[in-house]
Amino acid sequence: MQFDKKEYQRKFNEYIKDDRIVKSSQTYKIKLFLDKAENSLAIAEYHKNIKPNKDLPPKIHWNYWAITISYYSMLYSAKAAILSKGYEVKDHFAAQIALGHLFVPDEIEKEDLELLNQAHKIFEDEYIKYFEDARIESHAARYSAIKTYTEARVAEIFKNAREFILKIMKIL
Repeated sequence: MQFDKKEYQRKFNEYIKDDRIVKSSQTYKIKLFLDKAENSLAIAEYHKNIKPNKDLPPKIHWNYWAITISYYSMLYSAKAAILSKGYEVKDHFAAQIALGHLFVPDEIEKEDLELLNQAHKIFEDEYIKYFEDARIESHAARYSAIKTYTEARVAEIFKNAREFILKIMKIL
């Protein structure tokens, strides 16, 4: 989905009405989600780097899980960020919509953050693309009978997950 701030706002409001996004004051979960994100990323890296011997499943199956776990690490950090704004999400697509609406600034907000020397708080729409890409690949890895991934593609998804999580940690 091409990023469109107004469309994300419209969907955000729609998802609130549908209870896919709900108000929450359970901020204690932020740290729990960030811990899950960091540890899941470490597990994804293990899967990405494993060199299976003949007694283990072939590398392709480890790659499926490296992609899936990388995505889930992003989802957990996204849930922490969304919760910091007073909301929780009920599904994966709602998480993407909430991130886009709550964190990607419009041009005026971006200029204000830059003027205040807080450019590190700018959550660019490229991070929404990282999330969407990982969500789609994770779905394919889980549900397709056969999908092969090059080592470069697995590494790209993992790198994007790491950047995504680091950005959210800087913002929070």
